[in-house]
Amino acid sequence: MPLEDDFCDILKKSRVGRGLSLDDVARMTGLSRNDLAAWERGETVRRREEVHRLAEALQLRAEPLARIAIDHWEPIPQRLPDGVEAVRGSVGGYGVWGYVVFDDGEAVVIDTAYNAPAIIDGLRSRRLKLVGICLTHGHADHAEGIDRLLHHREVPVYLGREDRDLLGWRPRSDLLVAPTDGHVIRVGRRTISCLLTPGHTPGGICYRLDDRDDPVCFVGDTLFAGSIGRSNPSTLYAAHLKSVRERVLTLAPNCRLLPGHGPATTVAEERAHNPFATVE
Repeated sequence: MPLEDDFCDILKKSRVGRGLSLDDVARMTGLSRNDLAAWERGETVRRREEVHRLAEALQLRAEPLARIAIDHWEPIPQRLPDGVEAVRGSVGGYGVWGYVVFDDGEAVVIDTAYNAPAIIDGLRSRRLKLVGICLTHGHADHAEGIDRLLHHREVPVYLGREDRDLLGWRPRSDLLVAPTDGHVIRVGRRTISCLLTPGHTPGGICYRLDDRDDPVCFVGDTLFAGSIGRSNPSTLYAAHLKSVRERVLTLAPNCRLLPGHGPATTVAEERAHNPFATVE
């Protein structure tokens, strides 16, 4: 599966996040403004040295950025762990992932994938009892359809308090839960821990499936393979980097990261290959 973000996406996200114009970056790097604009439109950069100059100006990691831009790096394919199913949806052709975690007859939904009917069909076919809906953030492609899921069965909806206003449809207040950092959600014999990760949105949350031998973290749009989601608003960029670097990439190296878009990856892969990881 190709990366969610191309070189052009990474450039624009980092430039806008740092509050820089194309003219600013041109002055900092000595590169042509026209070239910069073309690269952000998706034209190919061919010289590694140019990528390195951009990385220095944007405070990104140079070689990981070059491996994406020139070598077309992709992460090693990851299998889903036992008891986790992916649900794929589409918003006008734009793919999005949701997940169902199940154990001992119970299930928790992590993001709706804009495809609540498929989730409900899966719950019924497996005869699973829905016990919770975990939203990584409030954007429609991840939250649309919670009304249908709650019509199927009323359960708590976990969402950062700061993201409630992003919902197109809001559940009753007694069903909305704003978890604290480290809050534990139980599904069968398994536990899911909440990691507060503001950045993509003010109330972003990642959900770690606690399994010492086979750890998994559902990261929504906090992190993509080789990139991060867009910081909304851009003033959250610094907080977003802090969440990625100090919350997500400090998990166990073998922890699989399941994002809302694009391929799965691991903490070890992202430490080695993500341009937004800590600049050494």
